[in-house]
Amino acid sequence: MQTTMALEGNGASIAQARHLAARFLTQAQAAHELPVSQRAVDLTQLVVSELVTNAHKHAPGLALMQLRIVGDLVEIMVWDSASQLPVARTADAGRVGRHGLEIVKAVAQDYAVQMEPVGKRVTVRIALLDDPGGAVTGRGSL
Repeated sequence: MQTTMALEGNGASIAQARHLAARFLTQAQAAHELPVSQRAVDLTQLVVSELVTNAHKHAPGLALMQLRIVGDLVEIMVWDSASQLPVARTADAGRVGRHGLEIVKAVAQDYAVQMEPVGKRVTVRIALLDDPGGAVTGRGSL
């Protein structure tokens, strides 16, 4: 199961992408009887918001978002035309803003960036379920 959305270079596409992500997971749950936790929906919307915002800020023109179910994960892929790799800054509680990539990496089961002939593709995977003890599936406890 997958869906794709072209993202125009405006702020409205951020909200549209978040709504699409929620609908996609709701449909996965209803139509395909996939178990999806509310936490997975919330984290997916957060990651989508951060990735689409970054594409909007740092890449001219259109971007593309694809969502798909891969086993017990939702995969979020955002392509944009920027040729620079995203860089997470070191943690700084005094810094206002620019924590998006830190947040994405903290909540993701998997994070990857691949350079393309034009631009780059950022791929993030989020677990669909939490285990009964409250830990996110796919992550070990520390």
